[in-house]
Amino acid sequence: MQVFRLFEALRFAFQVLTLFSRSATPAARVRRYPALGLLETGLLLVLLTWRWPRERLGRLYLPVALSVASTGPIIEHALTASLRALGGATRLEAGSDFWQVIIILVVPLVLASWQYGVGSVLLFCAGTSMLDLTLGIPVAVMGGPRWVTTLGIVLVRSMLYVLLGYVVARLVAAQRAQRAELAQANAQLAHYATTVERLTISHERNRLARELHDTLAHTLSAVAVQLEAIDALWDHDLTAARLSLNKARALTHNGLQETRRALGAMRARPLDDLGLALAVRRLAEQGAERAGFSLNIDIAVDLGNLRPEIEQTVYRVAEEAVTNAVRHANAGTLAITLRRQDGTLILEVVDDGRGFDPSDRREDGRYGVVGMRERAALCGGELEITSQPGKGTGVRLTIKDKE
Repeated sequence: MQVFRLFEALRFAFQVLTLFSRSATPAARVRRYPALGLLETGLLLVLLTWRWPRERLGRLYLPVALSVASTGPIIEHALTASLRALGGATRLEAGSDFWQVIIILVVPLVLASWQYGVGSVLLFCAGTSMLDLTLGIPVAVMGGPRWVTTLGIVLVRSMLYVLLGYVVARLVAAQRAQRAELAQANAQLAHYATTVERLTISHERNRLARELHDTLAHTLSAVAVQLEAIDALWDHDLTAARLSLNKARALTHNGLQETRRALGAMRARPLDDLGLALAVRRLAEQGAERAGFSLNIDIAVDLGNLRPEIEQTVYRVAEEAVTNAVRHANAGTLAITLRRQDGTLILEVVDDGRGFDPSDRREDGRYGVVGMRERAALCGGELEITSQPGKGTGVRLTIKDKE
């Protein structure tokens, strides 16, 4: 609408200049009647700038404005041609400024095709052609351009208008389709972002569940057993009850320390400070020191450029395996291997402890196997656990990663 108003304002200014310059060319062969153009553009400019018709007409406002902008120049041209013919001008001179009408009508044509599509272009061409041909009859009778001439000009103009309107309508349709696709893509992106956020929250919950399983769950279970023993011995054997109480207190303190350690390790600060190789080595050394078993370490110094999520997974699986060996294996020796072979990162943690039955789901949960498998799956790795009662346990993690 702003372009529409600007165009009509320029037309109005041009008509005013033409009116004031009329006295400069009083002997012009082809007379001009700027008052007609001034009246036509003035009425249309009032319609485009006055708020009242816009509020009253609502959705009909633009079609009405386009109709006025389309019919006004044609009526003005017909009146001008008639007055010229009555004033003695030739037929050719009477319709000499028909080309101005063609240029002026381009603006409402483009706006109609832009807003309403190809159908409005056909309606525009049909309406302006019928009006031109209808007014062309009395104009021809008064001595203006012949009706056949008017018919030929109208046909050529209509073909040009149809072609131009079709191109504009197609461009607008393509632009709208692109906007719709962009809006759909934005909606899908927002949906994907929400899904990723939910998955992230779910993964974080699972990670916290694994950490709590490795700390609080074990401690509380052991404390519960001691409290049950105290309850059973309290009335019969106070000495044994006090001994169980001391054990419960010691378990509570140890559990508190483990919980603090787990909370501190959630950020995997050893990885940030030492790197994966040294972090796993220190983890194994600390585990061997707590449990008192001998340690065999084979950790490559250069493991290549690993993604952060792979380093995190390897460290957490190693931590879980060492913790299980310390707490449950009753082992004499623990062997840890970490190397890179043919683009595959391999972690092995083997103890010679009491072992367990991998098919026993209760043992599977006790040893945190589910958590280790989840961590391995998250980064595309494979976890293999081999164990038999009395023959130790082996944990093997393999992850394919390109440097």
